[in-house]
Amino acid sequence: MRKLLKITGIILGLILLFIIGTGIYINTKGIPYYETESIEYVHQSSPEILERGHKLTTALCANCHRNPETGTLAGKHMDDAPAEWGYVYAQNITRDETYGIGSWTDAEIKYLIRTGIGRDGRYYPPYMAKLPLMADSDINAIIAFLRSDHPMVVADSTPDKPCQPSFLAKALSNFVIKPLPYPKETISTPDTNNSIEMGKYYAINFECFGCHSPDFKTINMLEPEKTPGYFSGGNAMINPYGETILTSNLTPSQSGIGDWSKEKFIRAVKSGIKDGEEALRPPMAPYSMLTDKEVGAIFDYLQTIPAIENKVERDI
Repeated sequence: MRKLLKITGIILGLILLFIIGTGIYINTKGIPYYETESIEYVHQSSPEILERGHKLTTALCANCHRNPETGTLAGKHMDDAPAEWGYVYAQNITRDETYGIGSWTDAEIKYLIRTGIGRDGRYYPPYMAKLPLMADSDINAIIAFLRSDHPMVVADSTPDKPCQPSFLAKALSNFVIKPLPYPKETISTPDTNNSIEMGKYYAINFECFGCHSPDFKTINMLEPEKTPGYFSGGNAMINPYGETILTSNLTPSQSGIGDWSKEKFIRAVKSGIKDGEEALRPPMAPYSMLTDKEVGAIFDYLQTIPAIENKVERDI
């Protein structure tokens, strides 16, 4: 019996040492670095492309990167990021060559947007907009806009503040959350005459599914529809007052948007108002830059996904 207890003690001790050692390793290593692939790419531009790029950048980048003091995309503290990720600071992505991305090549920017890996090999999880499924033409439009003379992206010398990832963020980045593969084939834009196809494109690439699924840690970026609880809501977010709110269920269920009309959905998404009452809550802002057709297409797509009963309390 004593021998068995001794062996058990040794095994438990080794397990404890392994856990402690792994913890020290993760905390010391931090967010990992990766080798980058060499790609060739130079953006194309035109008035139409820049207009599209402005729209996409406003919808996808500005909420995180717009500096409240300068109005440019010079970065800010993401106070709506869940505390479990640590201190998250959206970086300066203006044309400034020292503090922004002015010295980056088009290929380096595109590689970062697609994979989450910077030109120095640094991985930027979990809030860096990684768009593995967005059409190449839309990626081009975003980069063209970032290179433009628009006041939002004019060179701004506001220095970045370093992120301070939590132990959880470090652990997940080393063992669970990995960089996304760079697409091997061209990704085309959806058929704008196919409402469901177009709606799916926007619902996925505008990252609606990420916020409106239960947990950022379990979203599937490459196969979004395989995300557990896809669009059923309940993801914990932080509003400007530091209060935790849960995202809404957008599946076609009774606890979701099963009784919503398309017109009400469009009005809510674009104006934030439904039936004369507040429909959107910070950190989500109205998507006024989208057309009725685009928002309506999102609604059409959401009607095709599995209905999940998950009543999300708004007063929390």
